[in-house]
Parts: sequence; structure tokens; C-alpha cells
Amino acid sequence: MSTESNNPRVLFYSREPEQARSIAESLKTQYDVVCPESLEDSLETLNEGQFSGLFLCGSEMTSAGLLLQAGGILQQLQDGFALVGHRREVLWHNDRLLTLTDSKESHIDRSFYQCFGSPEILGPDFCPLNTAFGMGEAARSTLRIGDKTYYEVEATPVFDSESGHSDIARFLIVVVRDISTEVLQRQKLNAIYQAGLELGDLTPQELLEMSVDDRVDLLKSKILHFTKDLLEYDTVEIRLVDRSTKSLDPLLAVGMDEVAQTRNLLATPQGNGVTGFVASTGKSYLCEDTTSDPLYLLGASEARSSLTVPLMLHDEVFGTFNVESPRKRAFSENDLQFLELFAREIAVALNTLELLAVEKISTATESTELILREVVDPVDKIIQDTTWLIENTVGADAEVTERLRGVLKYTRGIKQMIQTVGDTFPHNANQSVMPDSDVRPLMQHKRVLVVDEDQKVRQAAHQLLRRFGCDVETAHNGEECFLLARSYHYDAVLSDIRLPDFKGYEVFNRLKQIDPHVPVILMTGYGYDPGHSIVKARQAGCKAVLFKPFRVDELVSELEKAFSSPVDLAKQSG
Repeated sequence: MSTESNNPRVLFYSREPEQARSIAESLKTQYDVVCPESLEDSLETLNEGQFSGLFLCGSEMTSAGLLLQAGGILQQLQDGFALVGHRREVLWHNDRLLTLTDSKESHIDRSFYQCFGSPEILGPDFCPLNTAFGMGEAARSTLRIGDKTYYEVEATPVFDSESGHSDIARFLIVVVRDISTEVLQRQKLNAIYQAGLELGDLTPQELLEMSVDDRVDLLKSKILHFTKDLLEYDTVEIRLVDRSTKSLDPLLAVGMDEVAQTRNLLATPQGNGVTGFVASTGKSYLCEDTTSDPLYLLGASEARSSLTVPLMLHDEVFGTFNVESPRKRAFSENDLQFLELFAREIAVALNTLELLAVEKISTATESTELILREVVDPVDKIIQDTTWLIENTVGADAEVTERLRGVLKYTRGIKQMIQTVGDTFPHNANQSVMPDSDVRPLMQHKRVLVVDEDQKVRQAAHQLLRRFGCDVETAHNGEECFLLARSYHYDAVLSDIRLPDFKGYEVFNRLKQIDPHVPVILMTGYGYDPGHSIVKARQAGCKAVLFKPFRVDELVSELEKAFSSPVDLAKQSG
């Protein structure tokens, strides 16, 4: 074939030699025809030369042939494609694979994994090429290159029915997809979730030994740690809303100018910067350029963009979380979503502190609280076990039964006695926690049964409801709940919908069978109700549901409704 021919150059391949020769001869009058002897030669020739077209001839089109025909399309896709041989060598690849591997040189004849340097194979299949060849089925795995690059690799075998070995794979089609963004986002979401768990995690020893200020300082240090290491922000400001004055009081400020830290701000949309706008509207605000944004007030001296999100529990804004950057347009929509998620975790942690902490209590009252905190769990256990013995010791001696009833009576009395002794001490300091406006006559001396598998929830219920004058007992599961309800009258039952042995709807129904008049309040994590327990319970007459984490006033409101007589409710509605 003359090298000076101006005819279009085509690659011609057929598995039928006689047919191939006659057709190729007829084409040579108009084309420069290249006729490799095998499919492997065709691939090599196609990679080395420039062709105007590809001519495949045969009684049927093979899978490999279709691959060649699709070569032009595969060059345009965003995924990397490679045809891999039995020696795991690359026979052909599209240009995208060069981009993914940051290479300018062809990978033809290189081992597939060498194209990526030294990747770490994360699974689920740790030998996807071997699996695809050996098992004759598609295999998938994930490669990690460095710290922040992840590729999904899927190898699919190509069979050739014309060769007479339709059960043996001749090649692999390997698709390489960049999933770095998806993986890093998932890792960040998991890290934010774990950070949220750690933010609110206080051991019993810490609860006993740390003051309220100590707990707040510990929470602030954790927030700062995760903001810098997880979200990678160096300039941070958190303010909390004072409900009575609407002032935004600084809780934490790092990297902010002193003027900005001490600036008086209100939770109103005008004249109080981005922070005031977010606190008043409950909407996040992305300031892409601080030099031209009408709402922005100076925070960090070198800040050129900022991101501010509300701290919210349900629909109430009780603070703001602000980060700033020296670069314009430094924050994306992803940053906004991550910061909003982290802000929710902070809100839950702050709420937990509010539930667990008793501020500025006198020394005597602190001692009483510490004793009660240590006593309530064992006391509840004694009550549960003694009640079980009374109910299950059939035909027992009357004196034994009477003694067991005495154990119940005196055990409950011990807990009440400790609380009564504490109440006799001066409570001057305690007025900041329980002002006159928060005294709840309807809750005084009411018996409340709290049912939850989580020990922290049970302890928090003891501490919180005791402050309002309630007599609290707890159960771990449904069986314990029903046992106590059968033997003792409660003014209200507060139960989680997901117990180890019963769902919320079942708990509600059984309690109503035991005592048709006992008010039942169900608790659930926000949005969690896979068995539709809430819906079923409401259809059966349940009137009260609390979504965790709930505010103190929400809990108090529902309990007061439960304790109120029809006359009291009529007065409240009137």
C-alpha cells in the first residue's frame, strides 16, 4: 500500500478469511485497507494508528467487535474504560482513564493496577480482575489513592461465542468511576454524627464532679476541636439567644476581632448584621463577598466571605453558628449543609446540658442531688424486682408477702426522704433555676413512670421531673412497665416507642388494658416511626407525642395536660 495515498484509511477485521479477502479487495479501490489477522492485532493496530473508519465483518457481531465499534463513544464518557487481557494488561483504554490516573502517556500493555501507582484495594472484592476472569461474572471494588481519591472499579467479562469457548472470558471490560466526592461526603457525614455523639457524651463521673461552667467549657472545647479538625474552619463564633431580651450573647469566639466579640447584637433582622438576621428568621445565610454584602458586619478583620447557620431545636432558634474565611466565595452549598448538620448536633448537646445541669445550686442541694443521682437506679431496680416477687410468688406465706410490700413501701420512702431533706435547706441560689414563674402546682407529688432503654434518659428524667415536684420511677422495657403499672397507680406514663421487647403502640394498648384512665405520653426520635406506632396509637386514642430531643417546656406542658382535670383544661382553654 502506497504511503502517499490520499484514500481514507480503514481497519478491516473478519473471522471468515475467504469472505474477508474478497471484501477487502473490493474496498482497496477506494480505501487504504489494513487487515490484522486477529482481534488482538486489531486492538494493537487501532491504538497505534489513525483510521477514518472500522469495518467489522462476520456472520454475527461479537461482543469484542462491538467494543471496537463503540470506541469512539467511550472516548466521550466521564468514566474511564479499559479492555484488559488475561495477563491483566491494558489492551485499550479511553482518554478519560489518562485523566483519572493523571498520566499523559498511554497505558497500553501496562498492568491495570500499575496505571494507578500503588492503590489500596478496599473491597468488597479484593481481587476483582481475578474474580471476573475466574468466576465469569462481574466484580466490583474500590481503590484508594492517597488520602482523598477514591475510584470504583467494575470488571465485566467478555465472552466470545464464535471461538467455541463461550464459557471462557477472553477479555474484561473495566469501568473506572471517580467516587471521591461521594466517599468524602459520606465520611464527613459519619464524622459529624460521631462528633455529635461525643459532644453530648458525659460520663457519670464527669456529671458528678463537674460544675455547670466546667461542662460548658468542655463542650466549647469539643465544638472548637471538631470545627477546626473536621470542618477545617479557623474563625468561629457562636452566640446564644436570651429569650427575655432577644440579645445574642457570645458563647464561643475564635479568630474574631475584639470589637466583633463584644458587639451587642439582637435577634432582629435589621441593624444586627448577618447574625441578627439568621437568629430572627431561622434561615442560614451565605455571604459570598463581605465587601459588598449589605447585611455583613465586621467579624474577622481579613474575612472576605462568611457562612452563618441557626442553632435550632425543632422550630425554635436559640443561637447562631458563624464561620468566616479570608477568601471570597470560600463556602459552597455542601459546606452549608455540613455546617447545618453540625449545628444540629451542637443544639442537641446544649439541650442535653440544659436538661442535666442544675445551675448555681447551694452546697447542701448539690449533695442531695448527687446522692439522689446515685440512688435512683438501684432504687428503681429494687422496686421492679420486689414487685415481680409479689406477683410471681403464688401461694406464698402471707407474712412473706406483707414483708415484700413493706420493702416496696420503705424503698419508695427512702428516695422521698432524701428529696425532702434536701428541700429543707435554703434554696436562694436555686431560684435562678426554678423561678416563681416556673413553679408548677399541677406537677407536685404526681407519680410518673418513665420507660426507656437508655440509662441517660432515665437519669435525666429523674433529675428534671424531680425539680418540678414529681415522684419518678423508671423501667427498662415493656415487661417491667406493665409489671409496675399492675401493682402501683401512676398519674402518667412516659414511654419511648422503641423498647427492646415492645413497640409504642403495643405499650399504649397494654397500659390502657391495665388502667384505662392512665395518661400515656409516647416519645420518639424525630422522624423515627418505622412501624407506624405513633399513627396506630393516635388512632387508638393517644393524645400526646414528644419528639426527641424535646424542650423542657414541651415535656412540662404535656404532663400538666395529663394531670389536669376536665375542669382545669376548660379553664386553660378559656
